[in-house]
Amino acid sequence: MGEGTFESVRHTNVRDTQSCEIRDLLDRLADKWSLLVIELLGSGSRRFTELHREIDEISQRMLTLTLRHLERDGLLTRTVHPVVPPRVDYELTDLGRTLLAAIEGLVSWTRGHRDEIASARSTYDARLEG
Repeated sequence: MGEGTFESVRHTNVRDTQSCEIRDLLDRLADKWSLLVIELLGSGSRRFTELHREIDEISQRMLTLTLRHLERDGLLTRTVHPVVPPRVDYELTDLGRTLLAAIEGLVSWTRGHRDEIASARSTYDARLEG
């Protein structure tokens, strides 16, 4: 590929990622909770209460908003069962499963390097304080 062709493709990709829809989706996926929800649903459907219990520190309101956004984006489905009390299950769609496949490496890398990152943060913070 010639230099000019590469530059043309790069500028096209930059323009594509600057569209509102793509920025909105990338912002959502990079938020504090969405990837955790997707990862949890990767092992099967979950009830709202199960998700809430499994995700430390998330409020009910934030979990509700996160689930609504992911459902709107077509990444999960919400099934309401006609029982008393109402039971609601969440499950990844086929599209959501393709995203799960894409993020598994990132999640695995994060788990594998969390101690190194914590150490780097401590070193950095100590330098700022000293």
